Amino acid sequence: MLKGLGQIGDMAKMMKQAQKMQAEMQGVQERMDEIEVEGEAGAGMVKARANAKGELKGLSIDPSLFNPDDREVVEDLILAAIKDAQAKAGEAAQAEMAKVTEGMGLPADMKLPF
Repeated sequence: MLKGLGQIGDMAKMMKQAQKMQAEMQGVQERMDEIEVEGEAGAGMVKARANAKGELKGLSIDPSLFNPDDREVVEDLILAAIKDAQAKAGEAAQAEMAKVTEGMGLPADMKLPF
């Protein structure tokens, strides 16, 4: 007589899991501002700091690079350090998201948030 109630219970369980995941993802998004990574170029002569959202937070340039004749080299090193920091920020963000989704049976390479 109440044959379909099992499916309703499964649906309620899935909704609860989805709500839990949403709350955890909100926490991860908030932590993304706090997680900092550092990219570098030129054997550490140029360093760029970014948060896990990929926002640039700081830049450090070794004083020995301040030679007007080397301007283009310094510009390239700055770009390389920023790109390195942004790549590491993306990896940090994915690692944080993986913590949220790891017990839910979602594919490991699934990009979140959508």
